[in-house]
Amino acid sequence: MTEATTKIELRDVRKSFGDKLVLRGVDLKVEKGKSMVIIGGSGTGKSVTLKCVLGLLNADGGEINVDGQDVCKLRGRKREEQMKKFGMLFQGGALFDSLPVWENVAFGLIHGKRMTREEARVIAIEKLKAVGLGEKVSTLLPAELSGGMQKRVSLARAIATNPDIIFFDEPTTGLDPIMADVINELIVQCVKDLGATALSITHDMASVRKIADDVAMIYEGRIIWTGPVADLDHSGNPYVDQFIHGRADGPIGRNTAI
Repeated sequence: MTEATTKIELRDVRKSFGDKLVLRGVDLKVEKGKSMVIIGGSGTGKSVTLKCVLGLLNADGGEINVDGQDVCKLRGRKREEQMKKFGMLFQGGALFDSLPVWENVAFGLIHGKRMTREEARVIAIEKLKAVGLGEKVSTLLPAELSGGMQKRVSLARAIATNPDIIFFDEPTTGLDPIMADVINELIVQCVKDLGATALSITHDMASVRKIADDVAMIYEGRIIWTGPVADLDHSGNPYVDQFIHGRADGPIGRNTAI
């Protein structure tokens, strides 16, 4: 991977919470236009890594470069401009309960891009259609939707601003296998249509195999393996092999296994 094609690069990223060292020097490259998925057990640093790239957490050390700029050093307006490149699908959906569906989808357009409500509503309905939801859904409240429909709305919101980079935090959590596969297919299609770069975290191996171009495994705060998704089943790494097959026995301790 050349520097010209690297969209996101983490170099020796470290993060602690008190005396608990979570990230111990994360190194990772995400190629422009590709979908990278980080796998790993609970407590290994997946979510913290994602939040550091997003700027929701400040790394204690290292570099996080997006389009060649170290986002850890950006402040004020420059930081805001960088954030406009991002779209995010949160694990729990994170929809605003008091807003109708279309306003949830249009939130970034209205408050980030300062669009009029009329302009934003037109785009919101287009994005809802892109994830398989009709205009009738736009006036409903999130509580009136099923879990799968809420996840689609969250995806529509993530792509509403046509972001360069989309982050997916456990995108299929809480969904039945069929709906999970529907969401995975929508993720693949939406990322492809936008020509976006995607960075996801999940422990759902069906999701990994569906949405990933490349996979990285994090263990004890470090990336221990990276490669194309096609190489996952013959990685040669015993930690990866144990994790993807969900085995209790192996180098990963039972207290940190799936």
